[in-house]
Amino acid sequence: MIIRTIATLAAMMTVMLIAGCQRETGPDPLKLTGKMFIFNYRLAYAVYTITLQKTEPVPEGSIVIATFENPVGGESLKVTRKLFPKLDRVVLESPDLTCVKKERPYAVTIEVKGPAGETLQKLETTVTSDVDQDILPAKPLVEGPAYDKNPAVFRDGKAPEHFETAKCPI
Repeated sequence: MIIRTIATLAAMMTVMLIAGCQRETGPDPLKLTGKMFIFNYRLAYAVYTITLQKTEPVPEGSIVIATFENPVGGESLKVTRKLFPKLDRVVLESPDLTCVKKERPYAVTIEVKGPAGETLQKLETTVTSDVDQDILPAKPLVEGPAYDKNPAVFRDGKAPEHFETAKCPI
């Protein structure tokens, strides 16, 4: 009976040692939970929005870098955010966009870097819009903290018969 108990304990310790010898960085710290374009009609802009859920702890001082394909073309748009150990959700929003086209996939790369600059995780995905950006007005409909009517759009406080829509410069 004692030999059987010792053998069982030895087997359990071996399993625990093997489990402890997994890859050094551990499982991926973030999981992609949402991706979309957000069109703000009142302020006449569109942005990429990416949401991530923290699945593993990250070292203090870690960052996430998102690289968004620029719908106009040219250089990609980058956003860098600090990862806070106590926050479980990460939301990444791109700078304002123009020329978003319906049903065209746009590339997004998300990289998690540790405090020393080492890559902890890399995600690649695409975001596709179900509408063109030309549904937005050409100018913001409101301005200021109180969302006052934009005088460039509302002449004498009255709405125009037809709102000019956003145009893609390319």
